[in-house]
Order: sequence, then structure tokens, then C-alpha cells
Amino acid sequence: MDTILNTLLELDGQALLFIQNHLRFEELNPFMIRFTNLGEFGLIWIIITVLLLIPRRSRRAGICSALALIASLCVTNLFLKNYVARVRPYEVVEGLTSLLGPVSEWSFPSGHASSSFAAATAIYKSRPKRVGVPCIILAALLAWSRLYVGVHYPSDVIGGAVIGALLGLIVFWIFGEKSYKKKARRRRQR
Repeated sequence: MDTILNTLLELDGQALLFIQNHLRFEELNPFMIRFTNLGEFGLIWIIITVLLLIPRRSRRAGICSALALIASLCVTNLFLKNYVARVRPYEVVEGLTSLLGPVSEWSFPSGHASSSFAAATAIYKSRPKRVGVPCIILAALLAWSRLYVGVHYPSDVIGGAVIGALLGLIVFWIFGEKSYKKKARRRRQR
């Protein structure tokens, strides 16, 4: 088991060095730093959630998104990060630099990826695709930005995305699914 984990860590580190050496561009760095900061404390998702809560027709999606964000915070930031206690990659991978400087929390799983995919999945399931698909794309770009700036391993981001998507699906299943099924039944009856 140790060899598998060591291989994973090595591949994670090599992927980050590849991103740093071949996919980082000086001109793009300021934009990526600002972009990744949109995910700080789930800020962009809180704004989107509040906007969804205002109109009545999107309120269920806003509620699902809010609950998914809260679930992500509890599972990822309050429990898993402290339980796993994985050190940030720029502290371990030789030659890797963080564009953000030191980050105070543990690395696994990525809270940005988890909150992004939790909210985006809840919204995707609750709203039409013209709203849901851009949210999924935004979540993927925010998750990618964490690799770009060098503060997460790829496995942190993948783990966070999977956890977030599962939480978004669970929240939708519990709080959004009933309404969704009722609307579908009404459409069939017409």
C-alpha cells in the first residue's frame, strides 16, 4: 500500500511540475490568481446561490445549492482536511512554487473543488442545462486554477470534485428531486 501511495504522490508532483513548467504563463498568472480567489470561501457560489434564491422559479435550485455548499464545508473543510492532514504540494515537491504564497489549511481534499462541484451539481440538476452547464464549466475551471497556482495536488482536486458532486447529488435527491418529479408528471399528463 505504501508503494501505491508513494507512486501516487510522485505522479501528483510530476503533474504539478509539468503544469508549472509548460502551462503557466507570466501574462496569465495575474488573471489566474484573481480567478482562483473567486472560489475563496465559496464566494462566487454564494453569489450565484443568492441570485438563484431571489426569483421564485429558481428558489429550489438556490436552496439545493446553499445546502450543498454547507455540506461541502462540513465534510471537506471541517472534517476531511483535518483528518487527512495532507501537506500542501509546494512544501514537498522540489522546484514547485505557489503563486499564492503560503495557504493556511491542509491540502486534501480541495475545498475549492468540493464547494464548486457541490453547488454546480445541485444547480445542474435543478435548473435547465443552459444554466447548469456553465456552472459545471465554471466549477471545472476553478478546480483547474488550484493546480495552476500550485496549491493542490491533482488528487486533491479530483477528490474534492468527486466529494462535491456526490454531495450535490445527495442534496438534490433529498430536497430537489420531489419537485422535479412532480413537474415531470404534470408535463406527461398534459
